Amino acid sequence: MFSRILCPVDGSPNAQRAMEMAIRLHEKHDAELLLLTVFRHHSLLEASMSMVRPEDPASMDDALRDYAMGVSEAAKTRAQDLGVERIRAFVKRGPPARTIVSFAKEKDCDLIVLGSRGAGDLEGYLLGSVSHKVTSLAGCPVLVV
Repeated sequence: MFSRILCPVDGSPNAQRAMEMAIRLHEKHDAELLLLTVFRHHSLLEASMSMVRPEDPASMDDALRDYAMGVSEAAKTRAQDLGVERIRAFVKRGPPARTIVSFAKEKDCDLIVLGSRGAGDLEGYLLGSVSHKVTSLAGCPVLVV
């Protein structure tokens, strides 16, 4: 029924549970599993209020990308340890919900499996969670764990 499953991961416990569900579905349907970690652009306004010295790191976007790559690789390693062979991991920059939805469309995913609440900030509480936005925007089924 599913040939390609997308599981966004952010390192949170809910994302871990969602990945475990995605792995079970992957096994049941012999689907390819795609992991996606999305990081937001660090604006100049945020940089001006940051406690980080400008030279440490040179760019907040670089630091966020490096962190996202670490999260993505850790999730991929965990999935491989659980026996997943058909897996690929990706890192993208952008608004999380829209990036997840456009990535799912680009990669022709049949299903998106994501956690109900991730490692988001206060913005998620005020403007709605990423999972809520993805369910509203996605062109394929979404399973919120």
